[in-house]
Amino acid sequence: MSYRTHLRRPAVLSVAGLVLLIAASALTYVVARPSPADEPVLTLGAAKADGQARGASGYTYQRSKDPDRTEIVDSSGQPVAIMTDNARTAHIYGPSRTFEEPRFTDAKLETDMWVRLAPQAWHAGAEQEQWFMDWFAAARRDRSPDVLAIAFEYVDGAPVKKDNQGQQYSGDASFGPPDPLDPDGRAERSDFYDYLGQAWSFLDGKSATPDPQRQLALDCSGFLRMVYGHRLGYPLRGTNTPGEGLPRRAHAMAEVGPGVQLVPNTGQRPRGIDRLLPGDLVFFNAEVIPTGQIDHSGIYLGIDDGGHHRFISSRSQTDGPTMGDLSGAPLLDGVGYWPDRWRTARRL
Repeated sequence: MSYRTHLRRPAVLSVAGLVLLIAASALTYVVARPSPADEPVLTLGAAKADGQARGASGYTYQRSKDPDRTEIVDSSGQPVAIMTDNARTAHIYGPSRTFEEPRFTDAKLETDMWVRLAPQAWHAGAEQEQWFMDWFAAARRDRSPDVLAIAFEYVDGAPVKKDNQGQQYSGDASFGPPDPLDPDGRAERSDFYDYLGQAWSFLDGKSATPDPQRQLALDCSGFLRMVYGHRLGYPLRGTNTPGEGLPRRAHAMAEVGPGVQLVPNTGQRPRGIDRLLPGDLVFFNAEVIPTGQIDHSGIYLGIDDGGHHRFISSRSQTDGPTMGDLSGAPLLDGVGYWPDRWRTARRL
C-alpha cells in the first residue's frame, strides 16, 4: 500500500526531499537524502580522540546535548539517524513522504524522517551492543508504517484495515460519543480498547472493559496510546500513576510519563521548539481560559510547507484525529489558540 493512495483524507505522496535544519548543541545537521538501503551492515570501530566513533561501514557517531543524543552520520557526511538517551524513539532518515489533508487544510508536510521504536532505550555507547547492530540494520530497510504513517490511519476518511480474524484495527476514528453536557459536543475517555471493542488487561494490574458507545473512537490520549502502544508495542498503563509504560491521561503522560522531557512545563508557552523531532509527544492546557492543567496531547509532525511547526491530535471539535485547521490551526509557533496553550513535550 503506498502512502500516495492511502494517506488519510485523500492524501498525496510526494517523492521530493525535505530539507530540515535540526539544531544541536555545538552542531547543526542539514538533512539530506539518506544513503542507499543496501548500505553495508553496521560494524564496530574504535573510539576516536575527538569523541566520535567510526564503524567499518563508514558510520560516525557524534554525541550532542539538549537533549543528550547520538547522531549517526554515514561516510559521505549524510545524516542517518538520531538516537536519544533514555528514549526508545529512533529517528531514521529514508525516502521522503508527504502528509496532507486537503479537505481541512492547505498545509502539506514533507519529511524524509521515519519514526520507529527501538527494542530498548538508547544510551551512549549502545552502538557497540549486539541488540542495536541487529535492530538498526533491519530498521534502516524497514518501510512498514511508522509512527507518522500509523497516526494518519485514523484521520477522516482513512480506509478500514482488519486483521486475519476480522478485527478492525485502523480506519477513520471518532473522538467519542455525542455529549450534550460537553461544550464541544463529544465526550472524552475513549481509549484504544474502546476503538477495538476488546477488553484489556494492563501491566500495572488494571483491567478495562470497552464501552460499546465508544467503539471506533479515540480521545486525544487514546489516540497516542493506539499509535505508540497497541500498534507499535510501547508498554501501556491502565492508570495515571508513575511506572513502566505510558499512562492513560494527557496530564499523566506529560508529568510522570516515560522517556525524556524535552521542554519543562513552566505553566507558560515554552522555549526550545528546535529540540522537537517528528513523533514527539506535545501537551497543552487547552481550556479557553487556561487553568494550569495539562488536558490535551498530540504528536508533533515537523515543519510544514508554510514553515510552521505542525502537530496531529484527536479533538472533540473535529470529531477525531486531524492535522487540519478546524478549531484552530494545530501549530506550536506563531500566534493562535494552540501556540498559546502549548506547555511541554516528551520523547518516548
